[in-house]
Amino acid sequence: MDAKTQKAELTRAAIVGAALDLAAAEGLEAISLQVVADRIGLSKSGVFSRVGSREALQKAVIEEFGHRFIAEVFAPSMQQPKGLPRLNEIVRRWIIRTRDVEAHTGCLYTAGAFELDDRAGELREHLLHEVTRWRAALRRTVLQAVEAGHLAADTDADQLVGELSALIMGMLHDTRFLRDPRAADRTQASWDRLVKSYQP
Repeated sequence: MDAKTQKAELTRAAIVGAALDLAAAEGLEAISLQVVADRIGLSKSGVFSRVGSREALQKAVIEEFGHRFIAEVFAPSMQQPKGLPRLNEIVRRWIIRTRDVEAHTGCLYTAGAFELDDRAGELREHLLHEVTRWRAALRRTVLQAVEAGHLAADTDADQLVGELSALIMGMLHDTRFLRDPRAADRTQASWDRLVKSYQP
């Protein structure tokens, strides 16, 4: 990679990062090319030339959040054996990320879902695709645990994924709104009890 290409990629990463920070604080609809340009010291046209339209930047922000989330939660968990060890590691890392990151910045998947739940359009569909893809990965992990005999053969994977997602959303509420310092511990305890109920 030559220096010019590297600089262009770093600039684009800075633009998307600034837009992600803005979305975390104020919502996806708060993103504008001008505000992001002001944050990083570029012209509006400079931002446009690197990311395109406001809508393209909003989509890039959703994708970047997903990349960071997968890199911290899902990818490292793949080092664990298939089945319950991997599923437990995903949940452990998800709880830690929620405690250490989303508790302070908010979760774009959750906040974005509430922001866009009653709006039709490409941005909603893009976020829906990302969230659905994450849930599908969780579902596959649950099914692997069933195949390994770690969870009961009649386990409803969609039900378990839904319950897990509800636990994380509840934790996000308790850490951000109630400012409960024990929310992460409570969530881990709830998961331990929940997954035990699915074991044969």
